[in-house]
Amino acid sequence: MLSATYPFPPLRLPARPSASRFLLAVFRARLGTVLGAAALGVVWALPGALVPLVIGQGIGAVSAHDGAAVWRWALAAALLGVVQTLTGTWLHFLNYGLWLHGAGSTQRAVSAHTTRVGAGLREKTTTGNLVAISTTDINHIGNTVEMTGRAFGSLLAFVVVAVWLLSTSPLLGVVALVGVPVAVLGIGPLLAPLQKRKASQREKRGDVNALGADIVSGLRILRGIGGERRFFTRFRDTSQRVRRAGVEVGKAEAWLAAAEIAMPGLVTVVITWLGARLAVAGEIGVGQLVAFYGVSAFLIWPVTAATEAVGAITSGLVAARKVVTLLAIHPKLADPEKPVRLPAGPLELLDSESGVRVAAGRLTVVDFGADGEAVADRLARFADPAEGEEVLVGGVRADHVALAELRRRIVYAHNQDIWFSGVLREQLAPARPSGVGITEALYAADADDIVEALPNGIDEVIGERGREVSGGQRQRLNLARALATDADVLVLDEPTSAVDAHTEARITERVAALRRGKTTVVFSQSPLWTHVADEVFTAKVVTV
Repeated sequence: MLSATYPFPPLRLPARPSASRFLLAVFRARLGTVLGAAALGVVWALPGALVPLVIGQGIGAVSAHDGAAVWRWALAAALLGVVQTLTGTWLHFLNYGLWLHGAGSTQRAVSAHTTRVGAGLREKTTTGNLVAISTTDINHIGNTVEMTGRAFGSLLAFVVVAVWLLSTSPLLGVVALVGVPVAVLGIGPLLAPLQKRKASQREKRGDVNALGADIVSGLRILRGIGGERRFFTRFRDTSQRVRRAGVEVGKAEAWLAAAEIAMPGLVTVVITWLGARLAVAGEIGVGQLVAFYGVSAFLIWPVTAATEAVGAITSGLVAARKVVTLLAIHPKLADPEKPVRLPAGPLELLDSESGVRVAAGRLTVVDFGADGEAVADRLARFADPAEGEEVLVGGVRADHVALAELRRRIVYAHNQDIWFSGVLREQLAPARPSGVGITEALYAADADDIVEALPNGIDEVIGERGREVSGGQRQRLNLARALATDADVLVLDEPTSAVDAHTEARITERVAALRRGKTTVVFSQSPLWTHVADEVFTAKVVTV
């Protein structure tokens, strides 16, 4: 939904970005909006710094019994309030847009990269880590970008107040210029433990997400073997570690919040005390004393904004570090530097390692038992052959062809392919228009009865992993989804292992008829597939 309502410019990242460079790339992608938010933040913060000074001048006019001046200063205070209200509204709008940009652009970069890495991602990271990045880390990066306007505004407001204090009372100005930075620096030692504890909490949250995903995916098996209690205990122990890590983060944040009030509060007390002494001595007026008090109280806000910005940057760096670690994962299979195009039409396949040669436009059955899956992986180039061996697709080495073209021309359908939640029609329809309709594909896979039994037919919403159907039904729907692509080469791995013999016989005949003239490879030990095959490979022995 975010991509449909908000434009996300691509991030221009170096080859090996660090966490700080990643955040800088996010800022650069929306530099105009960032600068606009900074400028608007300045205009928004200035009235807050000037209001105490205006009120002080108004009180001075009251003391001098100058009615006209009182009206002028009251009008100036009202005008400052209007300016702050209007600019605050626009600043909130820009800040929300920047948060969307930071979170959405990060999510897009991660999604695009995980798509490029593909199946090799599972070997390099965990499901929990991906969930944590997509749910928590993108929020922290969005917060880092969002705080730009307030940070710049608070900085300029502090400068304006400091200049006024120096021009009015050098002593008070020096106290403010020295005291507030010292107060900010005094908060610094609390940030390192906070960052360390947040990183620890982030790791433990990823562990509990991964464990939760594993439990959900294997829930049926756990119930079958009675392992629910054991995994519940593991999940409870892991979640308790996350809770304890969260308590430690809360303690550090509590100390930081207390320091945000106490440290600038001490500066306020000193400035107010000194101002009162100067007023008693007659060096400043009552209006100036009120202004000094208001300004000293106002100084709490720039310090709070500064610590908020530091905290946001700290959390953003922790999150960005996880993101760049994920982005550093390289695809298991690399695209060639100079891709070679495949010839048009049906394609011939050759795997020199196993000796399997699939004739173009024919249905070939490969019965290699447990070794068949490795051959299928190589033919579809989900794995590369051993050194010195090669896989040819239409006479071209598979590793010389762009992966995108291979995925378009060769479809590999495993019998354990995953179903996502969504409308069945959308899940069956191929990404690109093909010559095979959904109805034809369902008929060939003998799955039309499954659709007819669903309350909404083809428009039924199917849950994650196809929970609404049995294993055999899901396998037939998998086959229908593969047939609907009408691929030049279709590689099927045990497509009918979970169906009865009568159903399998119908499927084999219908698939053979539907795929006539197109290259089809079926890895199966079933004699029913052998019966309809043009060629059969069994333990490297060819039968025609």
